[in-house]
Amino acid sequence: MKLKPLIVCMALAASLSSITFSQAADDTRKDAASATKSANDALYNQLPFSDKQDFADAHKGFIAALPQEIIKGESGNVIWNPQQYAFIKEGDKSPDSVNPSLWRQSQLINISGLFEVTEGVYQIRNLDLSNMTIIEGKEGITVVDPLVSAETAKVGMDLYYKNRGKKPVVAVIYTHSHVDHYGGVRGVIDEADVKSGKVKVYAPAGFMEEAVSENIMAGNVMSRRASYMYGNLLKADPKGQVGAGLGTTTSAGTVTLIAPTDYITKTGEKRTIDGLTYDFMMAPGSEAPSEMLWYIEEKKIIETAEDVTHTLHNTYSLRGAKIRQPLPWSKYINDAINLWGDKAEIILAQHHWPTWGNDNVNKLLRTQRDLYRYINDQTLRMANKGLTRDEIAADFKLPPGLANTWANRGYYGSVSHDVKATYVLYLGWFDGNPATLDELPPVEAAKKFVEYMGGADSILQKAKTDFDQGNYRWVAQVVSKVVFADPENKAARDLEADALEQMGYQAESGPWRNFYLTGAQELRNGVQKLPTPNTASPDTVRAMTPEMFFDFLAVHIDGVKAGNAKAVINVDLGDDGGKYKLELENGVLNHSADIQADKPDATLTLNRDTLNKIILKDETLKQAEDKGEVKVSGNPAKVDELLGYMDNFEFWFNIVTP
Repeated sequence: MKLKPLIVCMALAASLSSITFSQAADDTRKDAASATKSANDALYNQLPFSDKQDFADAHKGFIAALPQEIIKGESGNVIWNPQQYAFIKEGDKSPDSVNPSLWRQSQLINISGLFEVTEGVYQIRNLDLSNMTIIEGKEGITVVDPLVSAETAKVGMDLYYKNRGKKPVVAVIYTHSHVDHYGGVRGVIDEADVKSGKVKVYAPAGFMEEAVSENIMAGNVMSRRASYMYGNLLKADPKGQVGAGLGTTTSAGTVTLIAPTDYITKTGEKRTIDGLTYDFMMAPGSEAPSEMLWYIEEKKIIETAEDVTHTLHNTYSLRGAKIRQPLPWSKYINDAINLWGDKAEIILAQHHWPTWGNDNVNKLLRTQRDLYRYINDQTLRMANKGLTRDEIAADFKLPPGLANTWANRGYYGSVSHDVKATYVLYLGWFDGNPATLDELPPVEAAKKFVEYMGGADSILQKAKTDFDQGNYRWVAQVVSKVVFADPENKAARDLEADALEQMGYQAESGPWRNFYLTGAQELRNGVQKLPTPNTASPDTVRAMTPEMFFDFLAVHIDGVKAGNAKAVINVDLGDDGGKYKLELENGVLNHSADIQADKPDATLTLNRDTLNKIILKDETLKQAEDKGEVKVSGNPAKVDELLGYMDNFEFWFNIVTP
């Protein structure tokens, strides 16, 4: 009896972005076209580039540079290269192939090192996608959000100790449930110290469930799309990846997780942590399903987690995720203003650089509050006038006070895709026009489009004219139809790639740039089937509940193949795991907790540790059975039958081609 291999992509999809891939050979990249140069140059007259305050703030409190050695794993794999973005130099004019606003943001993000925020509060920046904050207290230090990987977090701690002296970590705080805010925790603390009570770990209510579950069910497709979003397949250079807008990129080390010991459950809850008074505010469903902000009374600091940063954030992540709600997000920021705005002197977050001075703090809070509220309210206003999702996004304009604020620019999110997400949040995907209710699927529709438009040669001839005129959006849209109708049409692939490339060079959003340029690369070179990343870290698997695992198995059932199958299997995970009944019927695998069937087809008896080893592929079900770690009673063929219906998810599926 053999467990069929399952590609287990069940950590946050963002953790795929921590895999560094070899750059595919790409000698076909083009220069910026004249239309791109003109579009990019025009921004210098539209945005306040003479305002250098962000650069002053990003340098403020500098103590020490990051170590320049490449951080490597045990097998020699590169985890973090601090020199990767050395080509982005502060003060240099943007290359023709990079949007000047995105280039400015990348220059700011590349201001790296250990910084003093205020007495006793320090940040390590650009050692990962996120920041790590270290707060000195009465007995030791509290670490906030220990990066993506244990390896980068350890280097960060060593840099702090070298400059501030060795102090014990007495607490860790996770601001929210995304992997770049907890994944490096084992590089900061030892779990034994947590279990003994020497170290406390604080998190918002719902943290563990959200940290583990957010992307289990769609982990494979999210991870594949994340390879586009974070530009992992692109070379870091002026024609490739220049950062993600939220940070440069993510590390490629070991994602870890230690469960919280203390949960914050309500706004107004105060905790004394190492002699300092923390006033917490819950913000669930804002940038993350489980998130919290707080104010440190003695330091006059507002910590905004990821709800107030120096960019318009995603209310929808292009890798794929549940849509985030801009209205509650705005209201949380308004609550922060009302709670702490009259007394705060510093605002810091777990991305980007802090802001100092009460007036500046309130200005940042207010403009970010109004940004998300404006997107919510105006999307609904226009929808109520009968405009559709795409019409609203095309016509949507921010007022000058919001549009010309650097912190509101779309370096990570974008007005366009946040507006579209807001429309879908309230009204769903259907625009109300019955002609769009049941459209043909992409390949079938593409063939009809090409036929109706006079054939591929006719389309390409017209598209080349549009390309020369700088109409890249239309060229990409229409030539994609030719590619889907005939993916072997090299001329079409090349022309679409050229259009996507120019769109990437013009994009202000880091993820938009990465999507466009990765699409262009795959159109030219095909999908490079590199080693598949394993995003299921041992800590994440151990944190899964049995219910999560059985739900994950159910997603793998091929419903058509299993349509007429019936099976009832009892699973006994012992005292630590509980008992479950699995029922396969109508192509669906259901499970019930604390129930055992009277007459099951088979019964599996194993402990949770053995289940973890099977999930992690440390051993197969058959190997575990041979070792006596699994007992199968009843009809073992029914277990084989169930496993035979499990579908296998290939990672490197096509995106820009059918």
